[in-house]
Amino acid sequence: MLKHILFAGCMFLFCWQGFSQTSMEELLQQVEQNNLELQALSTSLEGKRFELRSGNNLPNPEVGVFYLPFGDHNSGDYTEYQITQSFEFPTVYGSRKSLISQQINQYELGYKSRRQEILLSAQALALEIVLTSKKQEVFKFRTEQAKTVFDQVSQLFQKEEVGILELNKAKVAWLQQQFAVQQLDNQLQNLKSQLENLNGGKPITAFPKEYPVFASLTDPDSIWVEKLKAEPQILQIQQEELIAQQNLQLEKNKVLPNLAAGFNRQGVMGSYYSGIYGGVSIPLWGSRGKVKAARYQVDFQTQNTQSKINLARDQFDREFRNYLLLTTKFTEYQGTLTALDSEELLLQAYRLGELSFLQYFQEIQFYRQAFDTFLEMQHQLYQSHTSLLKHQL
Repeated sequence: MLKHILFAGCMFLFCWQGFSQTSMEELLQQVEQNNLELQALSTSLEGKRFELRSGNNLPNPEVGVFYLPFGDHNSGDYTEYQITQSFEFPTVYGSRKSLISQQINQYELGYKSRRQEILLSAQALALEIVLTSKKQEVFKFRTEQAKTVFDQVSQLFQKEEVGILELNKAKVAWLQQQFAVQQLDNQLQNLKSQLENLNGGKPITAFPKEYPVFASLTDPDSIWVEKLKAEPQILQIQQEELIAQQNLQLEKNKVLPNLAAGFNRQGVMGSYYSGIYGGVSIPLWGSRGKVKAARYQVDFQTQNTQSKINLARDQFDREFRNYLLLTTKFTEYQGTLTALDSEELLLQAYRLGELSFLQYFQEIQFYRQAFDTFLEMQHQLYQSHTSLLKHQL
């Protein structure tokens, strides 16, 4: 059984990416579909789209009426009414529409960023479930071994071949393994509960039992290029620069005068005049300083974008170096571990009387600690791998 787990660890390094990932993909699809926070964010995103687009509407038309019956005059009462529609210079609407599109893209990236965080949490819980399940399997096997040893020591104690101290040690070792299994059972239930909470409180149809099979990563530059095109956090940084540039273009267009057009009718006692109305604002004060402020904002965002991307690349390089180091150490550790005596051989040696209980217990503890370290290292390797490729979620 333990050899099977060691062999499964080798699969990480020698298999092509894409196989045995179905259960993990199905799990993440369930979480994406059922997560309540994502559903709420999706609804909020639709509201933001309508809110932003409404900011580019024309102002409401105005209707004005004059009725002047008072005063000293021989003719009839004077009446006048006017209907006007004011609007900004036409190019302003085109610029604002482009700005709104960029702002909507930013909100969409915010949704994708949060979606990635939730799916990454779900994936981390799933990997933790796989690790705990593997530990559970191992510890159940160890409990069976401990029970076998305790039964054998009990028989020897009845024959007065061993003392009460050795019998108590064997019983304590058996009880410790039982308690460890119970702890793992409780931990596994807690992990499943957390994962189902991310799934909107709905039960998971199938929990993963094995790690997904990936190909080993060797080319950080190609992965970084993918991240620049797909990583929501990086795209959000770049989007801020695009928004600043489009806002500068809008402010430049808003320097142009606002316009107004309408219809006017006025007259007295059946005599009237009517015709079109036109107006234009004189852009002397309204846009003063706004173009310069927008230009400085573009300069800031350009520098800030480059700075944040440089920091992101530095963090990625550090993660990738840690991944390569972990891969190397995992391979070396695995090769060394397979050369050690297995628990089955140690138990057989104890049964044949080649090892005392104390020798057996010491040897088995060393081997078990080494194997537990192997399981943790394997888990860390998968965590590191999925973190480097989180942009693919």
